[in-house]
Amino acid sequence: MNFENTLDFAQKLDKEDKLNAYRDKFIFPKVNSKEVIYFTGNSLGLQPKNAADYVNDIMKDWAELAVEGHFYAEKPWWDYHERLAEPLAKIVGAKPSEVTVMNTLTVNLHLLMVTFYRPHGKRFKIICEEKAFPSDQYMIKSQVRFHGYDPNDAIVELKKREGEHHFRKEDILKTIEEVGDECALILIGGVNYYNGQVFDMKAITEAGHDIGAYVGWDLAHAAGNIKLDLHDWNVDFAAWCSYKYMNSGPGNASGCFIHERFHGLKDIPRFEGWWGTNKDDRFLMKPEFEPMPDADAWQLSNAPVLALAPYLASLQLFQEVGMEALIAKRNLIVAYLEFVLHEIDKEVDSTFEIITPSNQEERGTQLSVFLHGEGRSLFEYLMKNGVITDWREPNVIRLAPAPFYCSFEDMFNFGQILKQGILSKA
Repeated sequence: MNFENTLDFAQKLDKEDKLNAYRDKFIFPKVNSKEVIYFTGNSLGLQPKNAADYVNDIMKDWAELAVEGHFYAEKPWWDYHERLAEPLAKIVGAKPSEVTVMNTLTVNLHLLMVTFYRPHGKRFKIICEEKAFPSDQYMIKSQVRFHGYDPNDAIVELKKREGEHHFRKEDILKTIEEVGDECALILIGGVNYYNGQVFDMKAITEAGHDIGAYVGWDLAHAAGNIKLDLHDWNVDFAAWCSYKYMNSGPGNASGCFIHERFHGLKDIPRFEGWWGTNKDDRFLMKPEFEPMPDADAWQLSNAPVLALAPYLASLQLFQEVGMEALIAKRNLIVAYLEFVLHEIDKEVDSTFEIITPSNQEERGTQLSVFLHGEGRSLFEYLMKNGVITDWREPNVIRLAPAPFYCSFEDMFNFGQILKQGILSKA
């Protein structure tokens, strides 16, 4: 498509957009009495308008039924989390039995590492990407120390080549092969939070299994953003937060994937709690743990239904639209944003360097942009003028036009505000 950096062209794209009506299903903050241009769905998605109804249903049941709501609410609380498994399975490419929702992301990664990080003998190393999201760095280092190893010896970081912004797949696969039978676990973010690069999860998982390692993925920036086929890729485990592209609310519950080949095992290392025990016998209070036959065996406590309610509300929208349609719009709107950035770059005495891959197969909704010659004052100008974006030191802004609620007109208007912000300093 031949893009144009004009309001008329952007509005034409919006009229042709099959998902344009979904914009009205979300609540936008306002700056100067105008709805913001929202680029931070990669940090916190907007609130779906139906979320309050789902929460209020539980509040009403709690008021009217009290403890009986566990079994007699319209959506009984004791199995509330099970309602999320099927829609989530479609989003992450899994069987419903392989998906569960519990706790929060880093908690779940720690719990999953109880099962999948089992160092012994010479096989004790973990491969991760350099400058992973800090929470993952802290988690991995603490797990290594817990098992009695020095992080400097046990952690192998995948690195970008000097002067390059992207990880090269051939370098990743070479590192995996070199670590070989010393590797116990590969744990990488499916989409790098900083540069927005999508990793080849299928190839990396295969390479990890070839050397006898477990392979897991932090999908915080991937779930609800890119096409995933966790079951067919033979991924061992994965976890993701729900509050970014899946719009479930701040700090909300995390989804987990555990491949079905690990289900039904009583002797597998796992921290256990009563919500992971056999559902039919759960309230008999037996002294021995009988695991659920699916991913729910990793559950610990009864579901936090007030937290799960807005997640379920958002998943209703995903069911209506489907990932295929979201990805199609994502590709077009990100390409248009990329075009607008290049056009504005021509009009101002500045240099934008997009450090996210230009290949659509290697990126999702996010563009990370170096603003050479610009400082934090430009970011502050954007925020004051209704563009909610994300700043990363030293001079990177991350732009994530979530396809559910961002419009092509937003992309054009952002370009004009960005231009004015740069020219206003001249």
